[in-house]
Amino acid sequence: MLQKIQETADFLKSKISGSPKTGIILGTGLGNLVTQITDKTEIPYETIPNFPVSTVEGHSGKLIFGKLGDVEVLAMQGRFHYYEGYDMKAVTFPVRVMKAIGIENLLVSNASGGVHPDFEIGDLMIITDHLNLFPEHPLRGKNFTTLGPRFPDMSEAYSKDMIAKAKAIAVRNNIKVVEGVYVGTTGPTFETPAEYRYFRTIGGDAVGMSTVPEVIVANHSSMRCFGMSIITDLGVPGKIVEVTHEEVQEIGNKVQPLMTLIMKELIKEI
Repeated sequence: MLQKIQETADFLKSKISGSPKTGIILGTGLGNLVTQITDKTEIPYETIPNFPVSTVEGHSGKLIFGKLGDVEVLAMQGRFHYYEGYDMKAVTFPVRVMKAIGIENLLVSNASGGVHPDFEIGDLMIITDHLNLFPEHPLRGKNFTTLGPRFPDMSEAYSKDMIAKAKAIAVRNNIKVVEGVYVGTTGPTFETPAEYRYFRTIGGDAVGMSTVPEVIVANHSSMRCFGMSIITDLGVPGKIVEVTHEEVQEIGNKVQPLMTLIMKELIKEI
């Protein structure tokens, strides 16, 4: 694994001239950010040694190097999910490569189902913490101390400093944000009403099928993390309706500009 990480990092370093410190995983809600990256170099996943290939509709598969304003960034347009059949080492491989390139801050976005009774469809939720319900842990197996400690601390999985900055940015721009705990599950089914009740009972505010593995590995690698969810459907009694992937994408697209603004301003400040 160490050899593959280094091989991929060396390949990517040969394709770029800068040294970005901020990485972005453009899940649902942040695809729009790509249009604002200038001086960009786009590298399709299938051309990158050892990289998996995204198979999900709505997730393009390419790495983008460039500038967001005056800040150099590395963006993943399209992530990898456990439900696609990848093991957790493959799902989180890009985060390992980001660290090897020199990334210090990781920003992630996703679509999720809200289980907090006060949430509404289209809300932007700043992730304050998470619950990991994936059956396979991304750090299971032999630990390589060059990547991180055997038992990494997760008391601040999501940077409090970045959360505070993002909230201030939202206030300045009159953008409504909520905060909450993200529950990571395998998917690919959307949840049953009983599962929604369970996630709320154990302390969750929103549920989705990504983000948690990437954030765990980023913390293992001593990267600071910030995450946001778009609430695209509700798992609240009385508000549960049938939902499709297309509807999730549509709602994500509507609030993209607001999330993009917060992320862009946050990247400037960090």
